[in-house]
Amino acid sequence: MTLKLLVLVLDLGGTFVFALSGATAGVRRRLDLFGVLVLSFVAANSGGIVRDVLIGAVPPAAISDWRYLGVSVLAGLVTFWWAPSIERLSNPVRVFDAAGLALFAVVGANKALAHGLDPVMASLLGMLSGIGGGIMRDILLNEVPLVLRADLYAVAALAGAAVVVAGDRLGLPATAAMCVGALLCFGLRVAAIRYGWGLPVAGSHDKIGTRRDAAARDG
Repeated sequence: MTLKLLVLVLDLGGTFVFALSGATAGVRRRLDLFGVLVLSFVAANSGGIVRDVLIGAVPPAAISDWRYLGVSVLAGLVTFWWAPSIERLSNPVRVFDAAGLALFAVVGANKALAHGLDPVMASLLGMLSGIGGGIMRDILLNEVPLVLRADLYAVAALAGAAVVVAGDRLGLPATAAMCVGALLCFGLRVAAIRYGWGLPVAGSHDKIGTRRDAAARDG
């Protein structure tokens, strides 16, 4: 498989699983069919659109290639009609979201490198293209975006993108670097969901200090 074909497959795969996460979230909020399809498209393509605009790949693939719309609509319809089966999965929204995050992070970093961005900015753009769809999905549902409150969300995307960039700097095969980066991002995100890993939360130090003061008084 050529690198160009691999990037397309990963990009469409990320589009599909992000669309599943958006559609599943829409079904949970009891949106109608149109609302579910809109949410599936937005969740699946916002990150890619932002990525393509920032690197100058315009018009973005999401609106110039019918396959992105087709994949998004397909995922939305599958979720709408077979929602009970999908809901039986463990944390379906977060698992699909983690898969989309991983695929978009590595594709975004690879595309950024191909357009001449330096390693740091390529890693950051990979992270941004990974988190963009989830942010828009949550905003439309009037929720605080996962990236601002979830365990190792942006950090996982940044780690996956950094692997792609590091592989490029070391002269390693891009295919291998993208696969390793995607697996690392997905593994970190799923582990964070399962074990509650996360960064310090605002106010947590005050709570710790309060508990320590109370323990000292009791002692």
